[in-house]
Amino acid sequence: MKNLIPTLFTFAFCFFLNACSSTTLTNRSQLMLLNTQEEVALGEQSAQKILKNSKLSTNKKQTQMVKRVGQKIANVAERPDFNWEFYLLEDKQVNAFCLPGGKVFVYTGLMPLAANDDELAVVLSHEIAHTILRHGAERMSMQTLQQIGGGLLGLVIGTQAPEYSNLFNQAYNFGSNVGVMLPFSRSHELEADKAGILLMQKAGYNPKAAISFWEKMAANGEKSSSDFLSTHPSDSKRIVEIEKILNSQNK
Repeated sequence: MKNLIPTLFTFAFCFFLNACSSTTLTNRSQLMLLNTQEEVALGEQSAQKILKNSKLSTNKKQTQMVKRVGQKIANVAERPDFNWEFYLLEDKQVNAFCLPGGKVFVYTGLMPLAANDDELAVVLSHEIAHTILRHGAERMSMQTLQQIGGGLLGLVIGTQAPEYSNLFNQAYNFGSNVGVMLPFSRSHELEADKAGILLMQKAGYNPKAAISFWEKMAANGEKSSSDFLSTHPSDSKRIVEIEKILNSQNK
């Protein structure tokens, strides 16, 4: 067993090293254990389930707004291989999301906060950015890495000091989530904000609408000013970062 442990760690290291890729959109290396075809297939499966179990909005004006703004952004997203479709779902949640492959869903609960096409473009460009940056596949890959890392380290603890196995598992789960996964998720959000602003500009929308939209989101919610235990940055931090992006473009 002692001779097997170094071999397992070497194998895991080589496996994840070969799974790393990079993109000009992020200017950083990304861990990808899913290829694009697998990712899109999962997105299509999820989209079918959502459409089967959800109610489409009957508000024609808002539905047309979502499709109009969404398609303009999709046209500049440079993913002709995606089958872009936009849906407005009847739901009080203030949310929207985009699945790999180009299926975009907006909840009616968000629409009162989008006063015009520019503010809706903030939301749709952000969600589309998540998808073209492959954040979903990267997050799944990191979760796999987290599980494998915990398993390998747990094997070592179980072999060397089995009486500490339970304590280690608790500490590892908390530490890897708070110290790695949550900051990782928050960085994705800010990355999508930045890429989203570029997309909405290319589509002809006013990027300053990002400030007004997120100010309304901050006023609408009860989110804490701290993002330490959150998957998303606080609204106040988000606004500060967006202002930095906009100011840098004016220099």
